[in-house]
Amino acid sequence: MKNYTLTTAALLAFLFTCAQTEEKLDTIFANELKNVALFFPSPISQGITGNDHFVFTYNREKQQHFGLLQARPGEESNLLVIDAAGSVYSYIIKYKKALSRLNYFIGKSESIGPEKATAIDTVKSVKSEKELRNNSHYYQSYSRYLLSKKERIGRISKKQQGIELSLENIGFNRKELYFVILIENKSSLDYDLNYLNLSIHTRQKGKKKSSQRILKEPIFQFEVPAKIRKGRATKLVYVFPKFSLSRDRRAVLELKEKDGERDLKLKISHRFINNPN
Repeated sequence: MKNYTLTTAALLAFLFTCAQTEEKLDTIFANELKNVALFFPSPISQGITGNDHFVFTYNREKQQHFGLLQARPGEESNLLVIDAAGSVYSYIIKYKKALSRLNYFIGKSESIGPEKATAIDTVKSVKSEKELRNNSHYYQSYSRYLLSKKERIGRISKKQQGIELSLENIGFNRKELYFVILIENKSSLDYDLNYLNLSIHTRQKGKKKSSQRILKEPIFQFEVPAKIRKGRATKLVYVFPKFSLSRDRRAVLELKEKDGERDLKLKISHRFINNPN
């Protein structure tokens, strides 16, 4: 009687071939009693969940193809995974008391895109609703990741009447810049936010100096409050398509109070824009 040995590579190839015949995965269910295993085409290099009641574990020292998901009761969240090949995967994750499925074999076709842009990438004028939703999940997960870090680009801040506006960090990922912004209310009155804008100012030289102003629209905003209570502080993230500035241009963050006059303008040198973390 012959003995047959199935190699790891052959097993993975078989499992991923089977996965291609399944319906594309949007939502993954987990609970606190069992491990839900996720197998990816390439070893996992990074995995992030949106909320603390979901835990995704994987081998950080020796990259492997699978990770384990567990959950405690709570609101739904999202899972962002980047594999060693630079492919990005994003899923809704939900708590479920009774699980009907414990193993997910994920095909490469389920990737929402590469971590870094390549020369063959094209810009699509119209995106499907699912693509927009996946991008939002990605921006949210990466914004949460930046807020959890203590990385800073320097002390860039402006104070007025107990209100302090600071730019703590500028992160770069894929094709976007992430502005991590801190607003502190050290006054005795609540601060109602009217708007927070980023604009680019070009300084004109000569005897009659003037400045041209171009407003930059964020493609995503995270944790932007309507009100900052007295004695409190809040961190938020604005996401913009990648841009750079010449020496004669600078960015300006403008904070405007609703029904008040505690307004701030924070000037940001081109050096910080052109050298993000």
